[in-house]
Amino acid sequence: MSEFAKDKRFRLAGKQIRRGSHANLRLKISETYTGDDLLLPLRVIRAPKPGPVVFITAAIHGDELNGTGIVHSLLFNPPFKLDRGTLILTPVTNIFGFESHERYLPDRRDLNRSFPGSAGGSLAARYAHNLMREIVAKSDYGIDLHSAAFQRTNYPNIRADMSNPAVRGMARAFGCSLIVDGKGPVGSLRREACRAGCPTIILEAGEPWKVEPGVLAIGVAGVTNVLIHLGMVQGEPTRPPYQTLVRRTTWVRARMGGMLKFHVSAGDFLEKDQPLATSYGILGDKTDVVHAPFEGIVLGMTTMPAVKPGEPICHVALPQAKMRSLRKSEQNAHPGLHSQVQEDLATSFDIVDYA
Repeated sequence: MSEFAKDKRFRLAGKQIRRGSHANLRLKISETYTGDDLLLPLRVIRAPKPGPVVFITAAIHGDELNGTGIVHSLLFNPPFKLDRGTLILTPVTNIFGFESHERYLPDRRDLNRSFPGSAGGSLAARYAHNLMREIVAKSDYGIDLHSAAFQRTNYPNIRADMSNPAVRGMARAFGCSLIVDGKGPVGSLRREACRAGCPTIILEAGEPWKVEPGVLAIGVAGVTNVLIHLGMVQGEPTRPPYQTLVRRTTWVRARMGGMLKFHVSAGDFLEKDQPLATSYGILGDKTDVVHAPFEGIVLGMTTMPAVKPGEPICHVALPQAKMRSLRKSEQNAHPGLHSQVQEDLATSFDIVDYA
């Protein structure tokens, strides 16, 4: 446990927050073109008893609003009573991008490729440096909430460096069916937070520019599960119908331009060579059929039915576990939140049977 976790008077954004209290804060993170302070809204919740400090960040890409919705649910309808430790909730991490409904910062840099940053670098580097100093350095664990990139959707999955024991425990506890193993891209928050000694995982779920009810429910349940795992709240964790590690994924890309009719949706189990989508010319003539390269699970998809050659269509994950056992686990599970999320995500596509 960090010294910040043991401190009775935890200090953030120039203010002290005592155990058993909470505070809404504004952390100066940068400045606007007018020279006014750019303030990052935070809520700090402290339990009466000492315990870990956990940060939860959302919208580090300014158009990824599902995470903001998850944090709002934790703010307005907390499903738990915090028994131990401290939560730092950041509903919008990239204020510049959020204000303009864009993924990036005004200098066109990706904030999530700019960590750990530097005090004298670019706008993105300074922004990242302030986040590392004020939030990550004062935390013991982190959860970073993401959605897919523009015109894509992701089936809810956890991305985590499973070689790190603390990260591995959080990733499994969150409760998603799929855990994609890896350290994360160079310059990403989770990679640099882990390097700095703050084990961090990310949730990837849903589309940008939306707050999707099923994704929101998955996120709230997952955060609660992690807090139970860390001994910060009491309760019984929710479990997915199956859970497997993923170390290999591939994007299946269009070979020809045209309009797509999809035959699968996010979260579907795939057989090798199964048709994923059929491409049609603008006057309705069939031009191509795209097939699954191997047996796997649909991790993500494009939501844009018009494609050019080489553009991504379907992100396929190859699970570490045997597909037969995963299918059996899914078939034997009672319909629940995960199946509902899969049905909800399918409404973003024109899905038809392959003929």
